Formats: sequence, C-alpha cells, structure tokens
Amino acid sequence: MRRVIGVDIGGTAIKGLVLDEMGNVWAEAGSATEARQGREAILGKLHTVISELLKACTVEAIGIASAGRINTSSGEVVYATDNLPGWQGLQLAGWARETFLLPAAADNDANAALLGEAWQGAGRGRRSLAMLTLGTGVGGAFMIDGVLSRGKHWSGGDFGHSILFPGGRPCNCGRRGCAEQYVSGSALLRLGQELTGRTYTHGSEIMAEARRGEPGALRVLDGYTADLAVVLDNIAVTLDPELIVIGGGVIHDRDIWWKLLKHGLQGEGVYSILAAAELGNRAGCFGAAKLALDGLRRQAESYEQEDTA
Repeated sequence: MRRVIGVDIGGTAIKGLVLDEMGNVWAEAGSATEARQGREAILGKLHTVISELLKACTVEAIGIASAGRINTSSGEVVYATDNLPGWQGLQLAGWARETFLLPAAADNDANAALLGEAWQGAGRGRRSLAMLTLGTGVGGAFMIDGVLSRGKHWSGGDFGHSILFPGGRPCNCGRRGCAEQYVSGSALLRLGQELTGRTYTHGSEIMAEARRGEPGALRVLDGYTADLAVVLDNIAVTLDPELIVIGGGVIHDRDIWWKLLKHGLQGEGVYSILAAAELGNRAGCFGAAKLALDGLRRQAESYEQEDTA
C-alpha cells in the first residue's frame, strides 16, 4: 500500500504525518515554525520535519499545505502575508522535489484541511462543503459537487480576507476590516486584552477563565462569537453548502463557545449545518497527503494511457 508524507506549515508550528491510502497514520513529526526568522529558517524547520518522517518510513511522494495562495499546477506561493515572511514567490513543491528527490505537490492550508476532512473527517460522503480555519490567521475553502474551487487567482474561499467591518482594523494584506482581524486566534487575544485589560499569551487562557465563569472572559467570547456568526452567515447564504466545517486551534475549546455562537446566527438552519473538524489540527496534513496520493494516481493513469496509445 502506498505511503506518502503530508505536511502542514502553520504560523506557529509545522506538523507532518506519514499516511497510507486508507488514511492510517504510520509516523508523526513536528517543529515550531519560527516564522519571524524568515524563509530560510522556515525551510530549515520543514526540512527537519520531512527528514524525520523519511527516516521513519519509506514513502512515494510529499504533499505540503501552507498559508498563502498557491498555484497547485506549479507549486508556487503566488501570494503570502507577513505571517510567513519572505514566503511569496517560493517554488514550494519544486523545493521539495529537488531536496528529497520525490514527487511533490503543494496547496493552501485551508484547501488542504478541507480535502482532509472530505476524505477522512467530518465531510465524508458530502459533495458540497465549506471550511473555515481559525488559527494564527483565518483560512477558508469550499467544494462544489465534490470539486475543490481554488479560483482563477488561487484565492477561492479566502473568507479571512473578506471585509467584515468596512474601514475597520488594518490587515496585513493591506486592506481594512478583514474577517481575519476579528475571528482569528490572534484577534481573540487582542479582544481579550481590550475587554479585560489583561495580556494573554494563548487563547486557552481566555477559555480557562470562561470555564470558571469569569465575566470578562465570557464577554470576550460573546464578542468573538458574534463576529464569527456574521462570517458563517455570509458563507452559508453565498454557497448554500451541505456542511460548514470549522477547524483550527480555536476549535479545541468549542465546548465553551459553540453554544454562544448559536445566539449570534441569523437562523437555526445555519447552526444545523455547522460541524467541528474531526481531524483537529491534523486536517491539513491529511489533505496534503491526499494531494500527494492524487498526484501519484494521475501519474499512474498517464502512464497507462501512454502504454495503450
């Protein structure tokens, strides 16, 4: 059975898995991204993670999920914000092919997360799906009739950079009022400081206070989920999907805020199509692996067509 590597490069961590065609996990590795140090430092960490996985298992291909808009035909990062400094213009798939001498493919991390959830997670058996990932930034993706829609400029489903508040907070994409500035994990920390006067280093601290019933933390989550509800309502009315899958680091504490979200949504219909990512923070790795497996399948089909020509 074929085995491949699926790696997910996030703003704070790089995660990697070796998976087979049935979705079984054979090995796992990870590292801090240290994104502030720039492109070469990130690639160094990525090299370490992939090398560790290669020592653990023999694989046939590599799939990489990353923040930014990625041309899946060429594997180039065509646009990236400063969440990954120096990342724009990188031939990511080409780097992996040349470095490890294996077939490689790359895609946006939210696209990969949706591919993973459609393959082995909450979206199994669904043909019309949307995904919203809430982490350092906000990512999005959608699938219509079983086909991932990446868009002409590789920005399809980029819900994090839709305008939530016109003229609002400046975003690192150069615009103002983007959803990412209100519903990302980073935005949650900022809101926490604004409403409580406390400095938080991780969203789990706010969640822990909310669990204890502290009024300030509950106000933070009320505000956060009210904004998130608007984003989800807009996705639902635009795409009318069977399911909207919510993933990213914030989802781990959904027992605290999921019910609060319901109050902000405009209709019960939207709440009924929400689902938490079943694969958790591994969704991007699963999707990257699926990307690699699909590439191997297409390669095999091409060889078969040549043999019969």
